[in-house]
Amino acid sequence: MTRESLTVIIVIVLMAAGAGLLMLRDKRQHSRWFLGKLHRLWGSVAEREYTSEELNSISRYARKNQNGRFMIDDITWNDLNMDQIFMVMNTTVSSCGEDVLYKMLRIPEFDKNVLGERNRLIEYFRTHETERIQIQMLVKEVRKMSDMSMADYIYALKDVERKGRFKYVLLACLTVAALAAVVIKPIPGVFILMGMMGYDTYIHMKESKKIEPYLNCFVCILRLLKAADGFAKVKNPEISDYLERIEKNRKQMGSFRRGAFLVASVNSIQDGLEAFVLSYLKILFHVDMIKFYSMLKNVDGHEDGINELFAVMGELDALIAVASFREYLPYYCIPKLREPEERKAGEQIFSEVTDLYHPLIPNPVANSVKIHSGLLVTGSNASGKSTFLKTIAINAVLSQTVFTCVCHSYYSDYVKVMTSMALRDNLESGDSYYIVEIKSLQRIILECKKQEPVLCIVDEVLRGTNTIERIAASSRILRSLALPHVMPLAATHDIELFYILEKEYQNYHFEEEIKDHDVFFSYTLMNGRATTRNAIRLLEIIGYDKEIIEDAQEAARNFEETGIWK
Repeated sequence: MTRESLTVIIVIVLMAAGAGLLMLRDKRQHSRWFLGKLHRLWGSVAEREYTSEELNSISRYARKNQNGRFMIDDITWNDLNMDQIFMVMNTTVSSCGEDVLYKMLRIPEFDKNVLGERNRLIEYFRTHETERIQIQMLVKEVRKMSDMSMADYIYALKDVERKGRFKYVLLACLTVAALAAVVIKPIPGVFILMGMMGYDTYIHMKESKKIEPYLNCFVCILRLLKAADGFAKVKNPEISDYLERIEKNRKQMGSFRRGAFLVASVNSIQDGLEAFVLSYLKILFHVDMIKFYSMLKNVDGHEDGINELFAVMGELDALIAVASFREYLPYYCIPKLREPEERKAGEQIFSEVTDLYHPLIPNPVANSVKIHSGLLVTGSNASGKSTFLKTIAINAVLSQTVFTCVCHSYYSDYVKVMTSMALRDNLESGDSYYIVEIKSLQRIILECKKQEPVLCIVDEVLRGTNTIERIAASSRILRSLALPHVMPLAATHDIELFYILEKEYQNYHFEEEIKDHDVFFSYTLMNGRATTRNAIRLLEIIGYDKEIIEDAQEAARNFEETGIWK
């Protein structure tokens, strides 16, 4: 070996060693940064906001895995602003984690064993920092997708046309033959090789466009498997069942991973000399096409295993996020839920809550209530009645999903939660507000006919029609909901409903105080019917003409005395 050759070899070795050291340094720096992020996010609000398109993509995992179970419908979900609650809670580090967390919140559980297991892990992660961070460092290999849910990518593989590999193997053999021809007969062999390369390039460009949209699907699966490799080294008896499920499905995908770099990198990018050489190998020998359809064949029949990996790692990630949410809350409690067999036939379902507050409101006012029948709430606008009813519904959802209640104590039956609150005209269908409202109420009535426990909340029943028909119809609708297996809660300005439904509904109200031409709300729930009215006085405070104020007050007094509008 000459001195020049030895020098070249030494330089190459030093360059390779330097590149390796730089990669190692970058990896360590990223690990330190990520570890700092985990400490920063613990017990705080998630940093990322989501667009409606991203949330819609995340929601599809829940919809595809509903499996006939009760799912909180879109009207209720939007009424309760559950997207915002999800975003506050979502300190997950992976796409599978956020998809599973959303699914947990969207599909309530009615099995005490499932909820008990969730609570066990939530509390374990809340009190074991080292083990919690170990899981997060592993799950982060799955990463989060920037444009759509990972579950959508995985499900998209079902749309790929299944094709044989013979065509591409034959083309690769012909290319090898052309190379051999160059050696045997250089001059004609070169022309044969050039022709073959041109044809290979044409075929590759044409065919690769068909598989390119699905490459990220394989990247997602490879990331799951890379994370699973890390879990294979974990020895933790607290999550042994989860580790066994991950390992079982990891082993089944061994053949899928062999040669996967020819199609997709776990990092979804490839740079440098390796990428340059690989791109020409792909064009000349169609190795990416051959491997793509080989990997696709390996996926077929293992969909359940891939979904299991996704679900298990997602659940661990999601429950860590719930543990962080518990640390973020001012206070919380573990709900006590009455089992169906504990309830006697015909016995009224109930809910007893102490110091309940809304998790999205800064410095909220807490309220306590015992609901053993229907409940009617009145009060002026902005007094807190709608927020209070939403808070009860949110609490019921959280109790049966993440087993965490935003109050000091919670005792209730298992319930399906349905609301009809933030409605608006449907311009696409041409439905007026009133039509939208009665359709929304009808879906609640139909659900209540199934004889399963329902918590239903209605804000301003039938506000979209005239007073006489509103009171007549709304009183009958609310009375029809006063059933042993239904817990109906409603907010209203119609005082008449309190008298019509006094046997079926408990009465509560919120008050405000007018002082020095300003309005002060206590947001404290008061027992009984409201005894004051301030709507006309509020007109005066914000500057309406004195003549309008006096005329309105006189009209109200006259109606109260005669029952006739002047």
